[in-house]
Amino acid sequence: MSLIQALAGRPEGPPHLRITVIDDPTLAMDRGYGQHIVGQRLSKLAEDFKVPFEFQAAAVSACDVEVLDLGIRQGEAVAVNLAFVLHHVPDESVSTQNHRDRLLRLVKSISPKVVTFAEQESDTNTAAFYPRFIETLDYYTAMFESMDVALLRDNKERINLEQHCYARNLVNILACEGVERVERHELLEKWRSRFATAGFTPYPFSSMLGDEIKKLVRKYSDSFRVQEKDGALYLGWKDKDLVVSCAWKCDS
Repeated sequence: MSLIQALAGRPEGPPHLRITVIDDPTLAMDRGYGQHIVGQRLSKLAEDFKVPFEFQAAAVSACDVEVLDLGIRQGEAVAVNLAFVLHHVPDESVSTQNHRDRLLRLVKSISPKVVTFAEQESDTNTAAFYPRFIETLDYYTAMFESMDVALLRDNKERINLEQHCYARNLVNILACEGVERVERHELLEKWRSRFATAGFTPYPFSSMLGDEIKKLVRKYSDSFRVQEKDGALYLGWKDKDLVVSCAWKCDS
């Protein structure tokens, strides 16, 4: 939404914006809707802001996606958004095919201008059950405390999130193993290694971005913490990092 609004405000006029999403049929069944619903909402917003817009949903999983599925056209400036995607993709600890690193190599092959990344700052990928349990307890305790200041416990949106998202995630992290465990988070240090191996270098954020996020979260509570560190932005609650985001570009 912010991207569409920003493009609408360009003095030279908005460019043509085309968004392609990976719409995994299995995940769509779990959440009860496909990405076409998102496309309809974005199309309406783009129409309101008079931004030429096109939306495409590729019915394929992140493990199986190929370049042809993305429908990239010659001359397009490509940007890739990997927000809360990669932790669902199995790595070398699950499969010898290592789809996690394969996906990053595929992204590199399309020469994007920028790749944005966001994930939970949590380490639940290869840990044994007990340390994974402690890590998950610590993480979700902080997350639910932070939700209390933004959404009341009887809020319908929060109840829906807890029942259909967080509950399922917790069960998967703690009760599943092997290929059945699809919630496999890693810390940024490990993600940095994967991006570097795939041929990416860090793309620094504007300092204005961190300032804007700080203003936004402080409307809810001073216990939220936004910290810029080593080119990445960390969103935390008190002394616990919850989400980390950063950007990457292809090696020159």
